[in-house]
Amino acid sequence: MTNQPAKPEIDAPDGPAPTELVITDMVVGEGAEAVPGAKVKVHYVGVEHDTGEEFDASYNRGAPIEFPLRGLIQGWQDGIPGMKVGGRRQLVIPPLLAYGPVGGGHKLSGKTLVFVIDLLAVS
Repeated sequence: MTNQPAKPEIDAPDGPAPTELVITDMVVGEGAEAVPGAKVKVHYVGVEHDTGEEFDASYNRGAPIEFPLRGLIQGWQDGIPGMKVGGRRQLVIPPLLAYGPVGGGHKLSGKTLVFVIDLLAVS
């Protein structure tokens, strides 16, 4: 068993949702740096900005996920590069960089999303 970071708690943000991607490093990693198009292995928690309600978390499934960045929502494609393995980063992603405007066909369409992401590996 590898040493996994603890699941972060995310409080509902105060104030209006941002209209642009907001990137906040909570812990700066010291490992390999993620680059655009890289394959990343992460643990994450996602909550809705307006309610603070969790809609997804890899921690709840007991295993991190691994995927190429180009297969993800634009907010992740823009927000993960530059992050280093061992780091924890919060992304606040407006609808146009997530699942699109209201009526876009996804249950999260029209919502600003907050993710806390732990970068475990880059390849």
